[in-house]
Order: sequence, then structure tokens, then C-alpha cells
Amino acid sequence: MNQNYEPLNVCNVRRAFVLLDRGKAEIIENGRGYLHSPTYLFEIPSVIRLIYLIRRPRPQGRLTRRDVFLRDHFTCQYCGKQTKDLTLDHVLPRHRGGGHSWINVVAACKPCNHRKAGRTPQEAHMHLHRAPFRPGYSFFRSFYPYLESQEGWRKFIPGIEPEFGFA
Repeated sequence: MNQNYEPLNVCNVRRAFVLLDRGKAEIIENGRGYLHSPTYLFEIPSVIRLIYLIRRPRPQGRLTRRDVFLRDHFTCQYCGKQTKDLTLDHVLPRHRGGGHSWINVVAACKPCNHRKAGRTPQEAHMHLHRAPFRPGYSFFRSFYPYLESQEGWRKFIPGIEPEFGFA
């Protein structure tokens, strides 16, 4: 965690011990037990906080198939059918100047994608159920895979319970 208690990243135990030993971090939560040496007993930290504030740019979400399907709730944007067997469709086809961007890509089932082919939705007499948009990006997304096994971390991720069903 950063000095302001904002989660930064996940590091291994060795890196955490180095940061603690050099006085660059402090233990916030001990959830993993103890490490024994011949003369000392060390707490294995679960959550550490840096002493100094680290400034870093906010990452932007990348355009990926999975993220488009998540944005569109695994629903074809032309017929409304909900399925896991989807394709990406460019609203304005790429060969006609349409780009590969959030506002030009939607999820479509295979029959609708073939029916639309290289035309615009208006030319194919098809309409979009929802206009494509760039979704918001949550920086905390990188921590979601760890939240099942690390219950103690959930209290440090703001707004995690309502969005992902963690109690």
C-alpha cells in the first residue's frame, strides 16, 4: 500500500522483508504466520504500507475481447441474445475507415455478424441495442484474483463488495 493507504501492487514475501528491513515500509496486517530463524521470529506480513508516497500515473484500460464482452454483458448488441459464443463487430467496418476503438467495437453473435457483414448497421437494417462506449477502468482490478484467498485484503479495496459479490 502507498503512504495514503491506497493499494499499489502485490509483492512477494522476500520483497516485503527487504522494504521492512530498510525502513521503507511498515506492517499493517499480519495474516500469514511467522518465519523462524535460529535466533529470531519474524512476522510474515500480509499487508504493508510504504513510509513515503509514491506518485504514479493512472493506468488506462486496454481494448480486449474479454473487456468488450464484459462491457456488453455477453449480449449481442444487435439481437439481444445472451451467449458466451460472441464475436467482435466493428460498427463502421475497418475497410471503410472505422477504427479499432471502444466506440466502434461491439459484441455480436455469429449469425448477426455474418448478416451485417461489411456494411453499417443502417445499410444492413439492423440497430444497436446500446451505443458502444469506453468503460471506466478500475485500478483495483489487478487485485481481484487474490481476493478469494486473501480475505484480509478486501477491507483495503474500496467498493469491492457490491460490484463483485464479496461479503
